[in-house]
Amino acid sequence: MSPVGVGDVAKRIVLGQKLRSAQLGETLLPKRIALPVFASDALSSVAYAPDEVFIMLAVAGASTYVWSWKIAVAVALVMAAVIASYRQTVHAYPSGGGDYEVATVNLGKMAGTTVASALLVDYVLTVAVSISSGAQYAAAAIPAFLDHEAVVAVVMVIVLMAINLRGIRESGTFFAVPTYLFMVAILGMCAWGFIQMASGSLPDVESSHLDISPQEGWDQPLSTIGLLFLLARAFSSGCAALTGVEAISNGVPAFQRPKSKNAATTLLLLGMIAISMMVSVIVLAKQMGLKYVDPHELERLTRDGGPLPDGYDQHAVIAQIARAVFTDFSPGFYFVVTVTGIILVLAANTAFNGFPVLGSILAKDGYAPRALGSRGDRLAYSNGIVFLAVMAIALIIAFDAQTTKLIQLYIVGVFVSFNLSQLGMIRHWTRALATERDPAIRRRMFNSRIINAIGLTFTAVVLVVVLITKFLAGAWITILAMAFFFMLMRGIKGHYDQVEHELAADETDKALPTRVHAIVLVSKLHKPTLRALAFAKATRPNSLEGVYVSIDNAETARLMEDWDDRNMGVPLKVLHSPYREVVKPIVEYASAIRSANPRGVVAVYIPEYVVGRWWEQLLHNQTALRLKGRLLFTPGVMVISVPYQLRSSQIAREREEREETRVRPGDLRRGRTSNRDRQIQ
Repeated sequence: MSPVGVGDVAKRIVLGQKLRSAQLGETLLPKRIALPVFASDALSSVAYAPDEVFIMLAVAGASTYVWSWKIAVAVALVMAAVIASYRQTVHAYPSGGGDYEVATVNLGKMAGTTVASALLVDYVLTVAVSISSGAQYAAAAIPAFLDHEAVVAVVMVIVLMAINLRGIRESGTFFAVPTYLFMVAILGMCAWGFIQMASGSLPDVESSHLDISPQEGWDQPLSTIGLLFLLARAFSSGCAALTGVEAISNGVPAFQRPKSKNAATTLLLLGMIAISMMVSVIVLAKQMGLKYVDPHELERLTRDGGPLPDGYDQHAVIAQIARAVFTDFSPGFYFVVTVTGIILVLAANTAFNGFPVLGSILAKDGYAPRALGSRGDRLAYSNGIVFLAVMAIALIIAFDAQTTKLIQLYIVGVFVSFNLSQLGMIRHWTRALATERDPAIRRRMFNSRIINAIGLTFTAVVLVVVLITKFLAGAWITILAMAFFFMLMRGIKGHYDQVEHELAADETDKALPTRVHAIVLVSKLHKPTLRALAFAKATRPNSLEGVYVSIDNAETARLMEDWDDRNMGVPLKVLHSPYREVVKPIVEYASAIRSANPRGVVAVYIPEYVVGRWWEQLLHNQTALRLKGRLLFTPGVMVISVPYQLRSSQIAREREEREETRVRPGDLRRGRTSNRDRQIQ
């Protein structure tokens, strides 16, 4: 047993007490918690998707805002189709593989790996975009954060990672309240705005009196092709609202039973809420005279033909609507802005729940390191959570937490997975219809296939539009990242397959080695060496000898004299090292013995000290570590460590035993009398 150190105590404070594998069922989510856990990403897109729609339309001036509500309806139709399609997926594939499993089973491993690479990129971008956007809100509210958005975003990612490492249920409970408050804030704001509009008292937003100058090249009357291209760009930006929808299909195992039904219900609720919020925000913004441009092009905003004053701050669309709608009720404005900023940070939680599950499935299939498939102390896939956080932090630093740049990379990956998933579902239903004979079941399958076909049509159109309108704006980076992950996963799979092939047992593995030549490494004639010699003798090798590397002639002479005086009964081989090397002569000697008898085995026994303090490890065993590292790559050589426990290791063990039996405050009241009882409970 290892001693209880400061690091372990800190880990328990951050993560909480360990959970047994049998407690996995206790971490499953009811629908009321699953909705904020898996829907926060899609819902939070309401905070930036409308902004992007108006930014794209503003390229040709404010006159094109007349198309904003139509674009909102088009995005809503696509979202409805995708939601309906994924409701079929969670029923057909409830294991949590989502798009990856659908594509792999129905379209083959290449398609599955493509989907996996797209989802991995999308999850990383979800964290980067959401956290960066939240950092921008934080900087707007707290002047001290200005020009330090990247640092703020990195801290937010680390905090979010720590929360998720405590377990999915605890993180879900933590995120539930802010997500529900965000729903209340946005829906309440929009409802009050529509009431004002119906009564004719709807106020204008703060930017309504401004004018927008078209970008260079867009200041002439638009041709039909130019208008279509502009609307396509705005539509593709608005489709950022669909990101996060697929997370529920990847997280079905996290739901309470009946898993598929609960997941499908959560998807329906997500779709209804997200569509209502997004359409309402865009319609209200248009009716309230919003003028909104790229934050890096504020010079295009003018007032009465003149430039705006230096330091003009363009507030986000939701912030402008809230300030106007609640003009006589400032707490309402601050409530909306505050929960919006919070939800943008918490939206990344969707990725922190989806990515680790996908990573564990990929690890099980051999496409990702097996460490991603291991559950941590709190039954969460800890390695996947940490890996996602590291990748997101790298992206945030690379793009300096600028949401406008990051969002251009955002939706390519998710729509690639949408398309392959829908195509896979169509093939799934077609295959099922070929064998099903029950008319009622066939009718349901046929309807499901139609729904997935409609979903494929919509998502295919969006993917083409996105690739055309966003390729040069940054989508090419996403495609390169997907290709990198694709090749990486194929390489990992190839490695695991090769290792499995090499390790497969066959008839030749039954043959025993013809001879075992044992070597005991000798540095001094002391207790560790004597213990190693005794153990080596007990294994009854065909031959046994001690091996000493001679660096100093005087020390060598003293050792040989002591060896003879003790009458060890084992010959001592002295390897002379004129260049004072220790590791190389031993490796060469072991290799020479192995070469002389290819069917034999060379067993190298290495005495090692066991110490109780971390700093003592730095003072001992360094040569042994280097030697083991070299011998492990030598065919036919077995390395055996023979430990010798120093007094400090015994003290450490005794300290741990005392810690095990120590009674802490409150333990007697809980019926616990020791740490051991605490762990059992």
